[in-house]
Amino acid sequence: MAADSLTRMQSARLPWLITSGALALAAWLGWQVWGTQDHGDPIATSLTAFEKANRLTVFSAQLAPVVSAEDERAYGLLKSRQIAVIPARVDYTLDLAKLDAGQFQWDAAGKALTVTLPPLQVSKPNLDEARAQYLREGVWITGPAQAKLTRDNTLVAEREAAKQAAQPALMDLARGSAKQAVAQNLAVPLKVAGYGDVRVTVRFEGEAAQ
Repeated sequence: MAADSLTRMQSARLPWLITSGALALAAWLGWQVWGTQDHGDPIATSLTAFEKANRLTVFSAQLAPVVSAEDERAYGLLKSRQIAVIPARVDYTLDLAKLDAGQFQWDAAGKALTVTLPPLQVSKPNLDEARAQYLREGVWITGPAQAKLTRDNTLVAEREAAKQAAQPALMDLARGSAKQAVAQNLAVPLKVAGYGDVRVTVRFEGEAAQ
């Protein structure tokens, strides 16, 4: 059983992007909590903005790994091969439950907030076998042989999609989306809480300060 080295990325999308209506709702909720009070602690305000969301999907990639599998039966007399293109979706998420006050730094003089995020988590590939495309080779492919070829291709496609999802280019895109999402989700509550336009800098653990 072998896997074709070619894996095609079909598209990538940003499901985290909050609509204007959702932002308005966040601002209204922030006003209900902080609007009639003193500014209080900006770090506590930031943590409150995330306390209802344990996990945030910041990026999704649509992949199409091209894989192949082989089968032999009847002492090698019946040989078959199946090439498959199986669309797969992978989500990149942040575990917001891991954020605590120690990962926020507030610069009152510069009106700047720095947030250090935990590592991104990459989901198990979700294969869409209903849209899979197959090319079969063999003089006679029995039903059991075809079923085995399909199972083998599914396993290889899952591994290939996971490998592709971990490539630096996609990880960089996902981290960039995470930073933008977190910055946007914090800027509105802080502004509503009375801090004005706060500069929010987001980085991941291990990244140098900007």
